[in-house]
Amino acid sequence: MTVADDSTEEHGHHLPAVEDWPRGFGEASWWPFITALGGAGIYVGAALFLLAQGQQPIIDPIFGPVVFVGAVGLFLAGLYGWVYHAFVKAFWSSDGHGGGALRWGMILFLGSELATFSAGFVYYFFIRVGTWSTEGFPKLLGSLVLVNTALLVLSSITLHWGHVELRKGNRKNFLVGLAATLLLGIVFIGGQVLEYYEFIQHEGFDLTSGIFASAFYGLTGLHGLHVSMGAVLIGIVFVRALYGQYTAERHVSVTTVSMYWHFVDAVWIFLVVVLYAGAEITV
Repeated sequence: MTVADDSTEEHGHHLPAVEDWPRGFGEASWWPFITALGGAGIYVGAALFLLAQGQQPIIDPIFGPVVFVGAVGLFLAGLYGWVYHAFVKAFWSSDGHGGGALRWGMILFLGSELATFSAGFVYYFFIRVGTWSTEGFPKLLGSLVLVNTALLVLSSITLHWGHVELRKGNRKNFLVGLAATLLLGIVFIGGQVLEYYEFIQHEGFDLTSGIFASAFYGLTGLHGLHVSMGAVLIGIVFVRALYGQYTAERHVSVTTVSMYWHFVDAVWIFLVVVLYAGAEITV
């Protein structure tokens, strides 16, 4: 039995992957594939929902919501297994992934995320070219989106502050920073849900309102999904922090989650400038 097995059994944690690679080459895991399938299913569910709209729907309206809900469940299950395998299990064992590997893994992951958002922005820029009319648009750049933006920027500041305090050895301030970041992230998500409600119920602006609506809900919905995933990750880090699993010398998962959260923050600022403010500019 290896040291890793001893540590794992001692703390009662299971291994959610088959370790069948040569020692030193990492661990084989299906969790990333499960997470990817769930993420793809979310888009499939949204597409099926759109195909069920209109006067002559192509498919039954029940298919879209069912696929979407199932995909979200699969995505969250895969995300849990992935995070557990990459971070929690590695904490209890001595042969886990190195800190450098995890940081580079997050950088590569963010590169793929950048490509995903870029595809959405390319679509928006494509429909933005030429004659542009804002007729039928609700007022996008209102007080709600400005407050939401301020909250998300503030959440990046509190997370960075908490991370700095951890590296100074101040665990109390680290917990305060994490808690504040998590709260601000949840409030941001609630603000975006409220914005959708206002647009759909009071303005009649929904996914069927034209090509701009598809770009708007596609980009903001994609970002909202990423903020929600980031909130889950910060929640996991917060729970682990309560158990004292981070020190000034041991905080790799805090670093990688912070990288993800700051990326999501930067994307939102660009989205507000290009989509919210840019949509109201006519030429």
